[in-house]
Amino acid sequence: MTEQKEIKIGGQAVMEGVMMRSPHYCAVAVRNPQGEIVIKSDEVRSIAKKYPWFKKFLLRGIVVLVESLVLGVKALNYSADIQMLELPQDKKQDNTWIWVSTFAFAFLFGIGLFVVLPYFITARMVSYGFWFNAIDGLIRILFFIGYLYAISLLPDVRRIFQYHGAEHKAVFAHEAKKELTVENARKYSPLHPRCGTAFLLVVMVVAIVIFSVVPISKEWPKIYQTLAKVGIRIIFIPLIAGLSYEIIKWADRKRNPFTKMLIAPGLWLQHMTTREPDDRQQEVAIAALKEVLRMESEKVGETDDAVEVAP
Repeated sequence: MTEQKEIKIGGQAVMEGVMMRSPHYCAVAVRNPQGEIVIKSDEVRSIAKKYPWFKKFLLRGIVVLVESLVLGVKALNYSADIQMLELPQDKKQDNTWIWVSTFAFAFLFGIGLFVVLPYFITARMVSYGFWFNAIDGLIRILFFIGYLYAISLLPDVRRIFQYHGAEHKAVFAHEAKKELTVENARKYSPLHPRCGTAFLLVVMVVAIVIFSVVPISKEWPKIYQTLAKVGIRIIFIPLIAGLSYEIIKWADRKRNPFTKMLIAPGLWLQHMTTREPDDRQQEVAIAALKEVLRMESEKVGETDDAVEVAP
């Protein structure tokens, strides 16, 4: 039987709810239009269980992030379905393709906003070398901060950010081995060092370093240099994501003044992506967390096949 103290938990805010993931299970708790908390739970079937070499350094981070995106889309789809329960039957629809198309658009939009556009802005100021990558990275970070600030002004997004804070508070209470109650969770910060927001900031910093050491010949025609620089910024995304995951994982494990300084910018950024939840929102996050812990407690043996958990 898996002990609670050994269980790493990750999570995500969804529409009027929270998704929690443990090494073996995933649970989504959502408050429906009638005010009740409904929960859907599933076993996590990671490819790393079938192919253990996916648990290796760098690869494990890529696998965890891809699988977390898939779980996240499913959780969002489920939460949207719950919010549509009051609609007439002829107004209801399958949201799967809506979320898939939305995610695809968001991915392409992100590539354009955070990769292509910063590159061409930088190219008008600097042509080559370390300063090109430094300025390009700085513009990407500024765009990212500006984007987070802009969406945080939307009422619906702010509500999701409250659930994001509720998720972090519940996880903090679990990590402190406290009873999972609203009163106990209320004492903790909504800012968590393993948050995906901090991860994205680390990604951008790591990208500056990686792009600075990838050689591109000055002898190439200008168009080839441009295609190579833009292509590298897209192709290297999995490597950068994997390395960034390892940094976050290491910083979370090694709590010392240096790692605290390392994660400080990510915690600061969470002031935009998290909000203090109300007690009803906190109750939902705790319900999701209790469900995955309940399922983990009932799992007998097989503790060696636990998969990594995303921030």
